[in-house]
Amino acid sequence: MAALATVAKKVWSARRLLVLLLAPLALLPVVFALPPKEGRCLFVILLMAVYWCTEALPLSVTALLPIILFPFLGILPSSKVCPQYFLDTNFLFLSGLIMASAIEEWNLHRRIALKVLMLVGVQPARLILGMMVTTSFLSMWLSNTASTAMMLPIASAILKSLFSQKEAQKDLNWPSDENTAAVWRNGPRPMPTEMQFLASPEDKDCPEANAPLDLLADCKKEEEYRRNIWKGFLISIPYSASIGGTATLTGTAPNLILLGQLKSFFPQCDVVNFGSWFIFAFPLMVLFLLVGWLWISFLYGGMTLRGWKKKKSEIKTDAEDRARAVIREEFQNLGPIKFAEQAVFTLFCMFAILLFSRDPKFIPGWASLFTPGFLSDAVTGVAIVTILFFFPSQRPSFKWWFDFKASNAETEPLLTWKKVQDTVPWNIILLLGGGFAMAKGCEESGLSVWIGGQLHPLENVPPALAVLLITVVVAFFTEFASNTATIIIFLPVLAELSTE
Repeated sequence: MAALATVAKKVWSARRLLVLLLAPLALLPVVFALPPKEGRCLFVILLMAVYWCTEALPLSVTALLPIILFPFLGILPSSKVCPQYFLDTNFLFLSGLIMASAIEEWNLHRRIALKVLMLVGVQPARLILGMMVTTSFLSMWLSNTASTAMMLPIASAILKSLFSQKEAQKDLNWPSDENTAAVWRNGPRPMPTEMQFLASPEDKDCPEANAPLDLLADCKKEEEYRRNIWKGFLISIPYSASIGGTATLTGTAPNLILLGQLKSFFPQCDVVNFGSWFIFAFPLMVLFLLVGWLWISFLYGGMTLRGWKKKKSEIKTDAEDRARAVIREEFQNLGPIKFAEQAVFTLFCMFAILLFSRDPKFIPGWASLFTPGFLSDAVTGVAIVTILFFFPSQRPSFKWWFDFKASNAETEPLLTWKKVQDTVPWNIILLLGGGFAMAKGCEESGLSVWIGGQLHPLENVPPALAVLLITVVVAFFTEFASNTATIIIFLPVLAELSTE
């Protein structure tokens, strides 16, 4: 048994290398089972799917495989593969990532979040609502990962204020600070996971082993209260980021992959753009956000069918007072809104308004003033973010030109390229390109037509049932692979199914 366990450990440690070597061999029969060109293309797609699901290679490196394999296997020449990695859809997404860097650089997200939390109140369910609304709004324009990363430090400081420093240090093994507000000033700290929190023995909160039973019961209730608040916050932020990302094309990579592959499979279709997608998806996003908030609030936020719980213990009241004080203090610590924040917010609003109004379909957009078909959403996004690199971060003064004693130091722009290099997740751009290259290969090799022929039996399935089945299968697949990889794999198949 010991030898078997050792072998198993060695196999597990070498699992990535084994997948890299064995997956191509296991998929070789596909090449001979289909017509030559279609078989080779399906081989590449299945190989990439295996690598994406197992992460035998980094996701972005797997996305580069079409550049190598398509020319070697005679599927597509390199001159047709490489441009797929820099389509206008990629530049639209890149402009959203650069805008996110500017927002993060000047802490605009923190000011927005604190203001929303001050407005909604500090009862647990209301705090969860404030966090979800803010996170989903940020995720509409930024990536889900960036939105979650921006909001977690804010949630961390609020939760530390809800439970005193002594309790937080004892339950979560956090070092104590001079005050709860120091969490922000010292930078973000890793939040405890649910398992780490639940691992704390109950007797740590109730050290008095011989205490009266009613005190022990109260202590356990307060401990359960704290657990639920932690759970609610930890769940609400990433969930609301995922929900918010559905409202706009730039909110998440799968939306842009859909847009790019629509253009590939249906070149004459120009129905989907930023404005039309927003009109379709935003009401659904609000509905999902409301349902998600109600569900989390009933489970963890103290909400009942009669509303919020009216009866509170002194500990809960004190905790809410501390949270209110911390939120107010942190908002005051931000000081008056800076010129740079105003400039970034203005450019952000221009970014959203111009994208929405370019061609909203129900009325003529501003793009109708120019040559038809020449302007895309990428033009708008890149034009706005370009301004970030030369617009001054300090308020310009006309008097400076005549003040010979004034400093002649160059004014920093709102955003520097070094900041963009450090913060933009370039791997997502390559993932998008890999998806578009895969779609192009399916189209040029004839694999799409072959798949469509195999899907003829599904023609008799009612559309509602087909949508339900597809939703269940794709949702299940995302449990094992990233959303981006999943959509890249399934969209070509679904595109062919839609034409049958």
